[in-house]
Amino acid sequence: MSVSHVNPIIPGFAPDPSVARIGDTFFLVNSSFHLFPGLPIFASQDLVSWRHFGNAINRQSQLSLAASGTSIWPPGKNGNSMLSTGGLYAPTIRHHKGITYIVCTNIVRREGDAGDDTQNFILSTRDIWSNEWSDPVNFDFTGIDPSIFFDDDGRSYMQGSASPGPMTKVNLFEIDLEIGKKLSEEKTIWGGTGGIYPEGPHIYKKDGWYYVIISEGGTHEDHMITVARSKDIWGPYESFPENPILTARGTDEYIQFTGHSDIFEDQQGKWWAVCLGVRKKDDYFNMGRETFLTTGEWPEGGWPALNLVKMSPTLADGKELVRGEDPPLTADPLVDFVYIRDAELSSYKFSNNEKTVTITASRFDLPQWSQPVTFIGKRQRAMEGASSVTMQYVAAPQNAKLKAGLAVYKDEHRYARVFYDFAASEMVIDVLNNAKKISRISSHPFKFTSEVVLTIEYTETSYRFSFGNNKDAATSEIVDALDLTGPDFVGPVIGIFAIAETSDVSVQFDNLTIR
Repeated sequence: MSVSHVNPIIPGFAPDPSVARIGDTFFLVNSSFHLFPGLPIFASQDLVSWRHFGNAINRQSQLSLAASGTSIWPPGKNGNSMLSTGGLYAPTIRHHKGITYIVCTNIVRREGDAGDDTQNFILSTRDIWSNEWSDPVNFDFTGIDPSIFFDDDGRSYMQGSASPGPMTKVNLFEIDLEIGKKLSEEKTIWGGTGGIYPEGPHIYKKDGWYYVIISEGGTHEDHMITVARSKDIWGPYESFPENPILTARGTDEYIQFTGHSDIFEDQQGKWWAVCLGVRKKDDYFNMGRETFLTTGEWPEGGWPALNLVKMSPTLADGKELVRGEDPPLTADPLVDFVYIRDAELSSYKFSNNEKTVTITASRFDLPQWSQPVTFIGKRQRAMEGASSVTMQYVAAPQNAKLKAGLAVYKDEHRYARVFYDFAASEMVIDVLNNAKKISRISSHPFKFTSEVVLTIEYTETSYRFSFGNNKDAATSEIVDALDLTGPDFVGPVIGIFAIAETSDVSVQFDNLTIR
């Protein structure tokens, strides 16, 4: 039987993982930011092979993502500016007395330079397999990264990173999860060890101690996991003298940026952790922040210890955890398709077992975020592979100025795409990265009367865009993956799009394959 590396357990755009075990099954949720449906949920019984079976935000009536724009910080800086995307941040999943809860923050961008609003909410379900989640129950908290802790006396507590900023604090309060009402004053319990952005707090209780585990240093090069503990949930909390308990900073490890962790115990009493990280080769980490698994130890009365994240985690007996022939990640039908923000869902029609998608063009294009754009795709899951689609010709009116094709999309500031400009009778390859001041377009005359195959091939360092049909040899162009790489929150999504200046123009795409 062939074997392969376990990590990343959720490849591609999969940051900020949280895990809850219900019976013999582990359930994992990730951030999703500006994508709908949001908060993807995965299930596994072995921590190695995972199934994407649902999304906690799966009805547009639950909340709006219309104000989840992406800001470049510092503005005007070239090169490695951070791109901060609004929307759904850092969920936590927990199960208690037959109910599964997810708590999360929706970051809403305000107009101009007025800053952001944080909308914190609780989702719940009595049957996680049903994909039937409640409407959000909002609660009063000015901050991000909320997490739930259930104490032995039945009380429920919310902890989170208060007042987002470089030197935020971890705050705690008791809460009624059913109605979102605070049952106590909000109290600061820890500020971390001095690293910037103390975030992602989770409280655990073990051997009479309350442990708070957080991330510090920001979510990129200096990311680390630290821990403190107290005999009283309200503190004071004592910092572990040997912090951090996990980091890749200052190392030459392939997996970098490790942090934002959730620690859990399996049925056999073994300790594990999930965390985010990137696969980094030189300056390339084009897959973005992914979900990784590592092993750990938590001795009675002692401090938790996590092992350095590797492509194959090392078990207690010194052997590596490996994956067999089962696929690392599967998805139920249609569950992994995503749209951008508050999409017009009536613009998409599926047929032929989801291999054919007919989309109605929007009047608005990818390099904006305030209006819906017709785009549907899936997260890029393979570091090396290809995605392709056959686009059918449509006799669009000249004044429609129809453009349609295949794109690698991250946000309104960064994408690369190949498309047909029906008015100009040209194939176009278009690359945009506003943070790096990249805007590059190449046009190729092309006779399109029946169908054309559009393909994106990818490696760790490049994307190759190509187009062709049975009569004409494929034409291709290579794009350096660095053109789309940079410090950000999201990852690549591959999908089809259509835009036009008139309404009711539709394009049929067949044999849509996204890996």
